Amino acid sequence: MGKDNKDAVQVTKEIMVKFVETGAVSPLNFARTFNDVYKAVFTTLNAFQEPERKGDSGQCDKC
Repeated sequence: MGKDNKDAVQVTKEIMVKFVETGAVSPLNFARTFNDVYKAVFTTLNAFQEPERKGDSGQCDKC
């Protein structure tokens, strides 16, 4: 598992804990919600990290 995946999993876990604490997620929809949140977090992290990898000025051309 790469650093991007680990970061996305960590952020997703923290978000899901808050969702469970507030009652926004139940055990019945936890897996689906986790997958949806993970995909959104992973996509967002990658959108902001790509310019750094390319050595660009840090501006996100996708934003």
